[in-house]
Amino acid sequence: MTKLNKVVLNNLPNVGVLVAKVDNRVNNTGRPVNKKSARQARLAKQAFYASVNEKFISGNTFKVSNSEYKYSVGKKGDTSRGCIYNTVTGYVCNVEYVGRTKVKGYTFVLGKKVNVELNLKTLEFVS
Repeated sequence: MTKLNKVVLNNLPNVGVLVAKVDNRVNNTGRPVNKKSARQARLAKQAFYASVNEKFISGNTFKVSNSEYKYSVGKKGDTSRGCIYNTVTGYVCNVEYVGRTKVKGYTFVLGKKVNVELNLKTLEFVS
């Protein structure tokens, strides 16, 4: 048995295979993570915003006031433009901006432009 720095090599004579055992000390920072710290809270919030944004852009169904809607991307690769569809009735509005936590769109009602704004933090995703 040959000992190197933090690595133990075992030569198995019958099999002819070299097996290396590595300890996991390099992944330990030596101190526990404080989940209540401001940094961890900020990182958790950023991860939540990223996951909600990804769910919206990928077209998962979401609920707003007991109606289910879905986002559909317009041109391929352009995620900032598209449409929001009601899963039952169809077209609802055009989307002109998709941000980290906010979606801005517009629709026309009786010849007048109506702005639509969704807060991604408050949406309830179905799937």
